[in-house]
Amino acid sequence: MRHIFAFIWKHNFFFLFLVLEVVSLIFIANRSFYHRSVLSNVTDRFTGGVFTTWSGVTSYFSLKQENIRLANENARLQRILTKSEITSDTASFIVADTLYNQQYHYTVAKVIGNSTSRRDNYIMLNKGRKHGIQPDMAVISPDGVVGTVVSVSENFSWAMSMLNKHSRISARLGRINQMGTVVWDGGNPSVGTLQDIPAHVKVLPGDTITSSGFSYIFPEGIMVGTVEEIYIEEGAHFYTIYFRFSADMNSLRNVYLIKNLFREEQTELSKNVIDE
Repeated sequence: MRHIFAFIWKHNFFFLFLVLEVVSLIFIANRSFYHRSVLSNVTDRFTGGVFTTWSGVTSYFSLKQENIRLANENARLQRILTKSEITSDTASFIVADTLYNQQYHYTVAKVIGNSTSRRDNYIMLNKGRKHGIQPDMAVISPDGVVGTVVSVSENFSWAMSMLNKHSRISARLGRINQMGTVVWDGGNPSVGTLQDIPAHVKVLPGDTITSSGFSYIFPEGIMVGTVEEIYIEEGAHFYTIYFRFSADMNSLRNVYLIKNLFREEQTELSKNVIDE
């Protein structure tokens, strides 16, 4: 510190000149609109350059985290490819004719509109009819289930978020293999409710909830969330289970739209059975 003061004292006339120069510029800018606009442009370019440089520096030092994110994304894609195959008994198989091998088709889309603070929340995506998008396609993020496509135009589509009072998603408690229904009661956009789990089974905090695959929309095993709290009213036969969504619904950027290539066939078969 002593050396710094000595340096300033040694060059005191230079620093005094700089201070007076800055004060003069401020006076000139305050008295003249033209000079104020010139000074403003100069300072804007300077600060813009500083922010750009700083952004580049921070981006460079965040490359490690970005690489980790990309690695996790690649792992997610590998799991998706595995789930895209039709299974025969307990084994997956691959054949040259992919027309009869792949049950689910994935399309990447960008989130261009999203709400989380309403009672009925929707997500707008930048893919539509011309990209092969149809209603009743599943929407997932790299972290888990997001919602379901409900409306499509030529270039865009609307998806009903899980944060919607009309959303009902068939789910499974992985550890105990119990089926339930995921709903959202409003309020916290990070917390959902799992219903229809019978009270005689043992549910624990930390249990994972995944898609059941029973809806003809979502593939089986897509992450939905993790159990946090379990309640049961006296005399009730089913739990009320609160869980944390695995996908951060407030920070969605890129998602996958999933088309079940056999959904029409499965739905038609179900109708025939019900009609009988």
